[in-house]
Amino acid sequence: MNGLSDVRLTLHSQELAAGQEKGLRSAMSRNAPTCLGRWGLFWHRLHTRKALLELTPEQLRDIGLSREQAREEGLRPFWRL
Repeated sequence: MNGLSDVRLTLHSQELAAGQEKGLRSAMSRNAPTCLGRWGLFWHRLHTRKALLELTPEQLRDIGLSREQAREEGLRPFWRL
């Protein structure tokens, strides 16, 4: 490879990393459907957080959460991200 290709690869990998961080932040801040308004978003959070509390250990393992993480998220108020 010549020097130009190495630079392009480095820049491309940096852009990908930056895009993944941005995408992760936006996914964390709003994982509900975009068509929901504020109250719909609150309703969605309330129900999904309650559902986390009811998951079995096998289901938690499938989604990559520990019981403590699920409990912590499930007990958060619906108005908090």
